Amino acid sequence: MSDPHLMQALARLVPLGSRVLDLGCGDGAMLAHLKAHRGCTGYGVEIDDANVLACVKRGVNVIQLNLDEGLSTFEDASFDVVLQIDTLQHLRNAEVMLRETVRVGRVGIVAFPNFAHWPNRLSVLQGRMPVTKRLPYQWFDTPNIRVGTHADLGVLAAKNGLTVQDSFGLHNGEMVRWLPNWRAGTSVYKLSR
Repeated sequence: MSDPHLMQALARLVPLGSRVLDLGCGDGAMLAHLKAHRGCTGYGVEIDDANVLACVKRGVNVIQLNLDEGLSTFEDASFDVVLQIDTLQHLRNAEVMLRETVRVGRVGIVAFPNFAHWPNRLSVLQGRMPVTKRLPYQWFDTPNIRVGTHADLGVLAAKNGLTVQDSFGLHNGEMVRWLPNWRAGTSVYKLSR
């Protein structure tokens, strides 16, 4: 995770000493941070070879797994918290993985770039796909296979019978509760069954 403000803001949502599963953990920076600053334990799940190696070098426990194949290797409520940070928009089975997140974890914390943030809307109104700090790719080279909004995830959670314990936006590391769909670059949901 390259944005330290985002990492610190999301880490504050994870209770001290939690057992954590980080889906799409990248280079393991978040888990290393949670271990050092929140006393957490757990595993990362990552598919990319270079990121798996980076996790090992950081001392982060990592499992190489394709998330599009699901989480059937994990029992119900195996973890206190399952993180899906900047992962959901890369998955073909986003709806299934959202349900799996709260099956495997007592709580799921999902964060992703909010496509409805006002600068993104302005770009679309000007006839161009947005390129921002949270959506840094051009339309033709993005790893995202879908885009969503803060409001969209609320609808998807309700459709799947998930409980929204909390939802808000984050912008420059600051929590945005008033009009997060409009005012925040990152959408955050805390979900349970």
